[in-house]
Amino acid sequence: MSRWEPDGRGRLEQAALALYAERGYDNTTVAEIAERAGVTERTFFRHFADKREVLFAGAGALQELLVSTVANAPESLAPIDAVAVGLEAAGALFQEHRATVCRRAAIIAGTPELRERELIKLASLSAALAGTLCRRGLSGPAASLTAEVGTAIFRIAFERWIADTNDREFARLVRESLDQLKAVTAGE
Repeated sequence: MSRWEPDGRGRLEQAALALYAERGYDNTTVAEIAERAGVTERTFFRHFADKREVLFAGAGALQELLVSTVANAPESLAPIDAVAVGLEAAGALFQEHRATVCRRAAIIAGTPELRERELIKLASLSAALAGTLCRRGLSGPAASLTAEVGTAIFRIAFERWIADTNDREFARLVRESLDQLKAVTAGE
């Protein structure tokens, strides 16, 4: 190993993404990730529980951003619109890191184990949103329904965003998806 360099965690994340893209998730080892990042395996495990968690390390921060944004949304907003404000805030974060987010999505899409982990993350996100909506005064079943719909809007907008060749912003795709849902439910 060479001398210590800062941002070991960031280098590990970049090394993992590069190796997963080059060799595939299943064909990449923790040892290879650590070597590419210029750290030891021990350092890898100080930052991540396993090689899968490199891809999901930001899930907690994303959930906190969504929950806090929904919690602080104006009370005058309809619950689904408060959720949309949270999704738009997440979209701003995604927009800043578009290339990395798209690489991550492609790696997850190609690996069943990772797709399963992504679904677990989305379920956790939905539960956190439902709890926040309950604290905003929405009944339990209505909060769960709104959170699930919000999570579906998130997923659909995200899929459109990573596939979008027009480079439209994530927040715009969230609003378009929500508007389509409102039109469908209004019978338009």
